[in-house]
Parts: sequence; C-alpha cells; structure tokens
Amino acid sequence: MDAKTIYAQSSDIKSRTYLEYRKDMKKKAIAELEILDWLKSKLLILYPKQKVEVSKSGGDAFLWFLRKGGVTREPDYKAKIGNKGFDIEFQYADKIGLNYFDFAVSKITKKNRKTGKREPYQDRKILYILKNNHSFAFFDPEWVLKNGKIGFVEAWRKDAYRIPKIKFLKVLKEDSTLKSVVEMIDIKNYILNFQHDLVGIDKEKLSYLLQRVIDEQKIVKIIPNDFDSFFKVCFILDNLNKIPQNINLWLVYLLSFVSDKNTTEDLSKIIYCIDFLYSKTELKQNELKSLIEKIKECFRLLKSFEQKDGSFKSSINLSPIDETRNAIFSINLLEDLTQDLIFYYKAQELNPITKIYQTLKNSKETFKLILCKIEY
Repeated sequence: MDAKTIYAQSSDIKSRTYLEYRKDMKKKAIAELEILDWLKSKLLILYPKQKVEVSKSGGDAFLWFLRKGGVTREPDYKAKIGNKGFDIEFQYADKIGLNYFDFAVSKITKKNRKTGKREPYQDRKILYILKNNHSFAFFDPEWVLKNGKIGFVEAWRKDAYRIPKIKFLKVLKEDSTLKSVVEMIDIKNYILNFQHDLVGIDKEKLSYLLQRVIDEQKIVKIIPNDFDSFFKVCFILDNLNKIPQNINLWLVYLLSFVSDKNTTEDLSKIIYCIDFLYSKTELKQNELKSLIEKIKECFRLLKSFEQKDGSFKSSINLSPIDETRNAIFSINLLEDLTQDLIFYYKAQELNPITKIYQTLKNSKETFKLILCKIEY
C-alpha cells in the first residue's frame, strides 16, 4: 500500500461504482479549485509585503480520485510565504446546524514514537469555510488539539477531534468575497449531479440486456462490430465488473468511432466506453498518442456544439436538455481522463484541469438552462 494513500473499506468500494466514487470525490475537487484564487488573496492580506505562493498539491498533475478507490493523505494546498513553506488542509460545511465541527485525527496530530503521545503538526494550517453564511477560519492544528476532544463521528465511522459549535463559531469571520465563490461551488455541484443522471437513464434503458446476459465468457471475447453494440457490451461488462480480452485492441478500435459526424449522444457513449476500457489497462506509446489526439478532438467537437445560452446543439433529433446532459457527461469524463493521463503518463500535450468544467463557456447560463428545462 502507498504510504500516502488510505483505501476505503471494501464495503464502501463495493457500494459504489467507479463512476459514482469519482463523482463523490469530484465534489471536494470543485470546492478546492474554486477556493484557490480566493485563498491566495486572503494570504496576501494575512502576510502583507511578503511573496505569497499557493497551489494545489500535485500542481498540474492534481488528481481527485484514485484507480483503486479511497482518498490520499496529500495536503490540499501547498503554500510558501517568503522562504517558509507549509501545507494547508481545507474543510467546509454547507450549513450551521451542526453540534460539533469535526477534524480527522490524522490531519491534526501525529504520534510521537518516543512518548507515544499525539502531537500537533507544525508544518500545516487549517482552512475552514462555512458556506451558508460565507465565513471562514484559518488556524493551527494546535488550536484544534486545545479546544477539541476525541470522539466517535458516526458519519465517518471513526474517531475525530470534535469542537463544540458554540466554541467554533467564535473563530469564524464573515467575508463577502466568499459569496460568489460559494455560489459557483453550488452551481457546479448541481451540474455534476445533473450530468450523472445519464448513468441511471442508460441503466434503465439497457436493464433488459443486463437481465438477459447468459454467457459472460462469450461477451468478453467477441469484439463488437458497430458503435451501438460496442456501447451496450461495455455497459454490460462495466455492470458485471468484467473486462474484455484484448482490451487494448478494443480501445484502439473504439477510438476510430470519434469523428465530426458524432452527436452529443454519440460522444457520451464513445467516451463512456473509452473511460471504461482505459481505466483497466496500461497503454503502449502508440496507443497513448492516439488516445490523446482523440481526447483533444472530443473537446473540440463539444466546444463547437455549445450555444450562447449555455445549451448544446448537435442534432435536430435531440432535445436541448438531453444534448446538454450528454455534453456535460462527456466533459466530465474527459476531465477525469485528462488528469489521469497527466498523472500516470505525464501527458504534456493535454491542458491540465485547473477548475472543474473549465471548458464550459458560461457555467451560470448552463445552470439556468437546466433549472428552467427541469422545472418546465
């Protein structure tokens, strides 16, 4: 096991598909990346007349998910004030209706090997944001140790440092500049949930296929001969937690379906299949090159479909809401693929994802369109 990785319990992994796990992990990534510019502006105020540098841990290779599931022990941000560097751990809560504010023991203290006692980290600070009233607190782990007590947190299924609400609220400061940041976090989380509904829609459409699968061995051997069959077979294999034989051959063949003739529906299915196959194999150099080229082409196609009102249009046979869901679903997977390729294959040809849904021209307009269509 990687010393910097904490894998989720097996029951937790099994309870979520790989896509569901990544969606959950992306929620925090949305907040972390939206907060970054605001954080730097606050550090400039806290440390006037000093050179301030702050970035996501991992830099351009920041990855919000792990192929085997779980979470990373890497700090959320790396900061440097003058010549002094330190880590920043970030937490946030949606509402004030909490009796306690909880902090993971491993984030606050480490055990002294000689004394056996837990001591606060000296190389990091904690940033906490309460979204509903746009307030924040910036403090040292030592403050948590002094003001909290270890107790069991039911939601986490483990012990944590727990600080009573009345004590914690005193250190929070309201900040009007957080309002727009929090608004964008909420908008992008809504869009994230909206696009993920496509998985359930496809599962309902293809449920009859899942019930009729008799010969699993046959399904993993025979490569589909057309695009629609390819999607159905990959969907079945994904839900059966199986992988095809000659998986790299499948992936290369699948890439040939990407073209200027694709609709948003076509792209959502092709990219779903690419994502499914890619995550379960290792690529050779020529395969890697082809995949990167096709990812760029997919981004270009989706960009050409985007309209000024935040919708997408690629076909007269698809509704604006379906087109938009297909397009955002595709963008969502392309972002995951991009960062995974940068992280594992050092793919410098791809632009790193510095904000979730950064390729959307206007996230607010897309959000308004989705709301309008759903309410109608």
